[in-house]
Amino acid sequence: MANSTDIRVWRRFGVALGALAGALLVLAGAVPARADASFAQWLAGVRAEAAAPPYNVSAAVLDSAFKGVTPDLGLPDLVLPGRTAKSSGQAEFTKSPRAYLDPVLLSRLGGQGRELARQHAATIDRIENVIGVDRHVVLAIWGRETAFGTHKLPHYAIRVLATQAYLGRRKELFRTELLFALKMLEDRIVTVDTMRSSWAGAMGLTQFMPSEFYQSARSLDGRRPDLFRSVPDALASAAEQLRLKGWVTGLPWGFEVIVPAGADCGLEGPDQARPLAVWARLGFKRTNGQTWPAAHASAEAYLMSPAGAFGPAFLVTENYKVIRRYNMSDLYATFVGHLADRIAGGGDFDTPWKEIAAMPESEVATIQQQLQRRGLAIEKIDGKVGSNTRRLIGTYQRQNKLAVDCWPTRGLLQHLTSGAPVR
Repeated sequence: MANSTDIRVWRRFGVALGALAGALLVLAGAVPARADASFAQWLAGVRAEAAAPPYNVSAAVLDSAFKGVTPDLGLPDLVLPGRTAKSSGQAEFTKSPRAYLDPVLLSRLGGQGRELARQHAATIDRIENVIGVDRHVVLAIWGRETAFGTHKLPHYAIRVLATQAYLGRRKELFRTELLFALKMLEDRIVTVDTMRSSWAGAMGLTQFMPSEFYQSARSLDGRRPDLFRSVPDALASAAEQLRLKGWVTGLPWGFEVIVPAGADCGLEGPDQARPLAVWARLGFKRTNGQTWPAAHASAEAYLMSPAGAFGPAFLVTENYKVIRRYNMSDLYATFVGHLADRIAGGGDFDTPWKEIAAMPESEVATIQQQLQRRGLAIEKIDGKVGSNTRRLIGTYQRQNKLAVDCWPTRGLLQHLTSGAPVR
């Protein structure tokens, strides 16, 4: 894979070529006739960049890839003039924790995962021995991403990535992914007809972005990896990606806990991590009377409450953060970790989830802005409910003698916008 410096140099060169080539390509009919002029000019720049090193995509492949492609204005996460941007569209940020961590779905996937663990025992034995990543977590990622290959991806990846690169919130990221997707076609990793993806361009049984095919695709027998049809390759590649993201062999992802009296979800967050032995001394206990594993007493962990005070709380380890790097969501990482536990023979969460609404991202962003105005260290105003936002909601609630639940609600929004003094 080319390094990032090479890519930046060739990108500047490609954009310059694109500005020169745009009009010629439109006249020659090499870009979609239905596309507006600005999209056609932008697409010409992408073509020129893709044709140059390090991608080296041929004109024939580019013509085939872009044939009939126009922006898909129905995708989420676009910035369209005169229109309110849709939410990210990810279930991790649009569903309530209880809905996302649906026990019926998790029970079904857990049963399927146990059967698949038996079917693919030789493969996952090798994954654990060669790559060092827990078999149940790898299977759980497959289950979360495509329901063990049964979920049919609805989009043509090139159209999705071109739309996100042209109109999305993260244009540079998706432009790079589009270029790697074109290279995938050039390298015959996939065909135009089979290049199906999610709304964000992720593909294959374990949902890799195009750049990830070149970074961490792996076959255990030395063949060229096939992440679309080969279960062993998809599982090995997911394990390799987790390894590259920092997986610690033998370390559990986390533990469901009982928060002691005098503590609350305001202790949440990676910046308040402590060894598990210290949490135990502070009065945190595992649910269902389970004991702390002595082998991991020194492992760093932090408190994570994905529904604030309205559901289970966990002490999560470095491997939880690794799963989260696969998909940057607390709910996603909790789903994968818990599904892995179910595949290993575990049952439901010990603490029930209460039904709470998932607020629109725009309203969560307003809460974040208001907290920031009051001097609280909100890391990012993005409308997403992560550890930092939950913890600082708890801090604000404590400061203002409100019930501490660490969850964004319309009541909290009203309190923040009703003239409470800015500190």
